[in-house]
Amino acid sequence: MALLVSENIKISWQSIKSQLLRTILTVIIIAIGITALVGSLTAVNALSANLSSAFSEMGANNFTIIREKRSFQRHNRHKRTNPKISYREAIEYKKKYHFDAAKTTISFIGTSMAELKTNIQKTDPTSKVVGIDENYCFNNGYTIAAGRNFSSSDIENNKHIALIGDDVSHKLFEKQNPIGKYVSIRGTKFKIVGTLAPKGASLGGSNDEFVLIPLQVARQIYSRPNINFSITTSVPKTKELNIAIDEAIKTMRNIRHLKPIDKQNFDIISSEQMKAQTDSTMSAMWWFGIIVGFITVLGSSIALMNIMLVSVTERTKEIGIRKALGASQKTIANQFFIETMMVSSIGGFIGSVLGVTIGFVISKQLKIPFAMPWSALIIALIVTIIVALLSGFYPASKASKLNPIEALRYE
Repeated sequence: MALLVSENIKISWQSIKSQLLRTILTVIIIAIGITALVGSLTAVNALSANLSSAFSEMGANNFTIIREKRSFQRHNRHKRTNPKISYREAIEYKKKYHFDAAKTTISFIGTSMAELKTNIQKTDPTSKVVGIDENYCFNNGYTIAAGRNFSSSDIENNKHIALIGDDVSHKLFEKQNPIGKYVSIRGTKFKIVGTLAPKGASLGGSNDEFVLIPLQVARQIYSRPNINFSITTSVPKTKELNIAIDEAIKTMRNIRHLKPIDKQNFDIISSEQMKAQTDSTMSAMWWFGIIVGFITVLGSSIALMNIMLVSVTERTKEIGIRKALGASQKTIANQFFIETMMVSSIGGFIGSVLGVTIGFVISKQLKIPFAMPWSALIIALIVTIIVALLSGFYPASKASKLNPIEALRYE
């Protein structure tokens, strides 16, 4: 039995080599399908793992008060713009919100296109400047890598100090220690008191290319009207989150003087909700990758079946000779089935390698950790086997059922 299988493998390999160009084209088609499948799943898995890690660092006990998602609503036949969260409202909320051991932070993005300077170095205008208070790093999952965090005294006294992200630290100071040095933002100098541990990137954007400065100082530098502030609150126990959110809604409605019959004109999003939304998006991307890969692999199956049917037709006389010498239908079917499996396996292997490579390159470009996508590789293996089964069954069956007398007379 083993000798027969070995002989079929040798014959199949000789046949593959004799039709090299046709085989190469078929392998390429299969490889493209598997590459699309494995590459997309690898990239999605890496991104999903990165986002899950980011949410884990933030914790599951945070919620953020933001401007209502809808930009406007109709009220009494008039279009009314939903109000942004003002500085007065944010400060009042922080003073009035009372919940056991809760920490509230107020922040706003001054710009996402800041050019940062030192005496000898400067960055491209791609850095983010954020005005924050003393609780910002804790509530947003940032860890102080060196130096110290802002204190409440720093915020109250409007000190010109800064915390910088890992990317900014490397761009401006390379291997030097930035603590105690100065960075210039819009002509204003800030003394660096701390650096933050790297968090990588998500959805194509760096989480480390930023400068954090005291809230009131940021308002002075970026003194545009109608700044939209963000309020994030963290509670010590996840099980108390819903109670804390109810208390926050009541506090914010009082601050905005909303009557019981008035509709709420702000939104509250918890970290669990954001994680659920992200997981839903990642799941959709994952299935999209599978569908795209499946469609491409379906084309590969058709191409492989075609080449095997052509091979059966071209080798009709050979099949007749083997049958005349005593080869059974099962032996003939196995020969063509093994040939199909070999072509499919080569294409699947090449596609898996290329897919993992593409996923690795995407991960590096997005600066997110790469993990070997075992689930994607298992799916690729299953798909490769299915392709071989679908593509090889009919040609193998057709070859095994040829009449040896008719096959020997075939020209």
